[in-house]
Amino acid sequence: MLEDKIKSIFSEMIVLKDPKKTEFFSNLSLPSYMRDWLVMKFSDESGVIDFDSVLRYIKKYIPGREDFEQFKYAMVNGEKVRFLARIRVMVDIKDGKTVFELPDFGGSRTGASGVVESDVVKEWQDVLLRENENWGVLDFMWNLDYSKKPPKGCIRLVNYKPFCPYTVDLDYYRKARKEFSIQEWIDVLLSAVDYNPKGYVDDVTGAPSESKKLFFLQRLLPFVENRINLIELAPKGTGKSYVYEKISKRGWLVSGGTVSRAALVYDNQKKMSGLLSRFDYVGFDESQSIKFDQPSQIQAALKHYMEFGEIKGFDAQVVANAGVIVLGNIDAERFDVNKNMVAEINPIFQESATLDRFHGFIPGWKIPRLNQDIIAHGWALNTEYFAEVLHALRNELVYSAVVDQCISVPRKADKRDLTAIKRLCTAFLKLLFPHVGKKSDISKEEFVKYCLEPAKSMRQIIRTQLCIVDPKEYDVSGKRDIPDIQYDE
Repeated sequence: MLEDKIKSIFSEMIVLKDPKKTEFFSNLSLPSYMRDWLVMKFSDESGVIDFDSVLRYIKKYIPGREDFEQFKYAMVNGEKVRFLARIRVMVDIKDGKTVFELPDFGGSRTGASGVVESDVVKEWQDVLLRENENWGVLDFMWNLDYSKKPPKGCIRLVNYKPFCPYTVDLDYYRKARKEFSIQEWIDVLLSAVDYNPKGYVDDVTGAPSESKKLFFLQRLLPFVENRINLIELAPKGTGKSYVYEKISKRGWLVSGGTVSRAALVYDNQKKMSGLLSRFDYVGFDESQSIKFDQPSQIQAALKHYMEFGEIKGFDAQVVANAGVIVLGNIDAERFDVNKNMVAEINPIFQESATLDRFHGFIPGWKIPRLNQDIIAHGWALNTEYFAEVLHALRNELVYSAVVDQCISVPRKADKRDLTAIKRLCTAFLKLLFPHVGKKSDISKEEFVKYCLEPAKSMRQIIRTQLCIVDPKEYDVSGKRDIPDIQYDE
């Protein structure tokens, strides 16, 4: 039984997933990565959870945004406060101080910001200043800053303990993968992100559907490979938002509202990089409803970033690795890659020059709608642990070298097509075959079926859409189809 195998091989990294528990934590608005940590912390060996202890812990240490005013009141009245939260730390060049913001509480706009004590910086600088954001148990106090005239009140971070409950050992993870068949491993991945593999069945026969599982797993490609840009169109209720918002703390999903160039790319006034430099991916949920401030400027900045991985300000240039994910809803009558489907996404992404910079397209209508049968039930990999493994794999270079060894590229292959296919292929290899270190570690049949052909298919949809939206440029001989990349015997 697969569950027993998971328990045996990943004994320290598993959690008992239960739809009732999922609903309990969903009602508390906690993401999956936080939920699984709490489940492990407050469960016994059989997976029974002490819900009262969970609620007490959350009330004490994981505040909501509405609680921050009470924390400010306590600090101003001389109390030290402690809670678990996300923190962003940076050095203020103007006065030389190391400062912080708490983005989940509104940052500097709401007073959720201040100064990091020098001893905290010295002890944790490799953590706090290396990553754009961190989670931790934070201790704060308030006092008057007499360097200001007149003196001004200031919140100070006086202690920090990283929230890092799992040590990621990639060598162990790779060795563990060898114990599973590809079919078993696909199910391991699905259950790790809260989905029940048994819910993916053929609509006609009711038999298990590997193709539906694989279409879903395409959503995880930006988690595991740097700068993968994707478009997904799907009916409502297929779980697009959940995957990109709740699985990993290292991604960011923009949902509605107005997006500025400063927030997304670079803030020239604050000399601070935006979302693209702080996360593994930035998604735009229901992109039709998002308003972009000065769209032509943002479009130009995105085109440059998606091509070169560079963020430019007036006097700065920053390298970043976030993927750009565009999500949109689509009606059933438009489930056809040979029709103009990108008309369903925000106009800022519809221009052919921008569209060409997307590596692949996910046909989300081939992914089952969320229902009770789809929710994970049983022992599975801890979501937080799994998300951290995917993050660690982003910087592993051996997989792209294996892809180069495995493919034969025709002469004069389009550069963007080749980049897209290789990047997607590398991501599939990391996700499905993390144990592979050289060409001989994976059979031709598995590489072609699970890595090369899906990558080509995802890119071909982008190419087909380009022919529709800009026929003069793309619907011409030599540009209609992707290069005929084959396995190199």
